[in-house]
Parts: sequence; C-alpha cells; structure tokens
Amino acid sequence: MKNIVLIGFMGTGKTSTGRLLAGRLNRTFIDIDKKIEIQTGLAISEIFQLYGENHFRQLERDVIFRVSRYHNTVIATGGGVVLKQENMIRLKSSGIIIALTASLETILERTSRRGVRPLLDCEDRAERVARLFNDRANLYMKADYTIDTTCLPPHHVAERIIGLLREGRHLRGRSKG
Repeated sequence: MKNIVLIGFMGTGKTSTGRLLAGRLNRTFIDIDKKIEIQTGLAISEIFQLYGENHFRQLERDVIFRVSRYHNTVIATGGGVVLKQENMIRLKSSGIIIALTASLETILERTSRRGVRPLLDCEDRAERVARLFNDRANLYMKADYTIDTTCLPPHHVAERIIGLLREGRHLRGRSKG
C-alpha cells in the first residue's frame, strides 16, 4: 500500500493527526522530526542552534530518502519539507500527499503553546509566521488533497483523510475503530 504523507505549516496538526490516522488504518507512523532527533540525539531546536537550518535540511533530506522507500506508512513531515523539491518528488513517488492547513490565527495559537519552534524564535512571531506561511503556501498546494484543520480536532481530520482516500480508491476495506 502507498504511504500517506502529511505536509503543512507548523501547528496544522500533522503529528497528532498522523498518529491517529496510523492507528485507525493499522499502519506504521513516522514523524520525520522525531526520527531526526533520535538519529542525532539532539532536539530540533538544538540542531538549528548548533549547526543551522541548512544542516537540519540536509538531515531531513537524508531521512526522507530512507523513509520514502517504506510502504504502508503514515509519514508526518516538518513544515519546511516543501522547500526542497527533491523531498517532494521522493515523497510523492512513495505515496499520497495530504496538506493540512489552518488560519494564521490558529497557527499562532497552536505554536505558542507547544514546544520550542526554532524558526519562530524571534521578536515578532506573528510577522514571522505570516511571512513563512505566505512563502510556502503555493508549495503546500501541490498536494493531492488539502484539509483545513482550523476548526477540526485531529480525530476529525483523520476521519476526513480516510474518507478522501476511500473516495479516491486509495484505501480498500474498512479502517479499524
């Protein structure tokens, strides 16, 4: 079975939704950022601080190269995965790409309550979020499907994804749950 790849800006629910989706479909779940942290023994924020964004993007590329060979997996990517076309080509060749979106207000609220976000470590978070979001918006829209998560909890997003995939005949049979 093809992989299900979740892309989208930080705070759109990729990891939470991905875990639930994998459970419902009885698939393996992989979070690219978590895999990088395990591989390096460093938090993403530490990688950014010690080695910079370019080094992180190289690590991300290497992990994507490996996981794109997997099958029957739900993959949650980092928000910047779309910045390298080779990442998207590899992920697309291995599965269905689903972009999760949300309003800027929702993203700001969600990212302010969860962990350290290296790209948002600045004086004007709102301005930074808006700029990064706008810079990446067209790249996210290249996905096979897009779901706005602004008013949806992760379990509803997972159900929507299952519905979309069934309609597109990417899934057979019933999901568990």
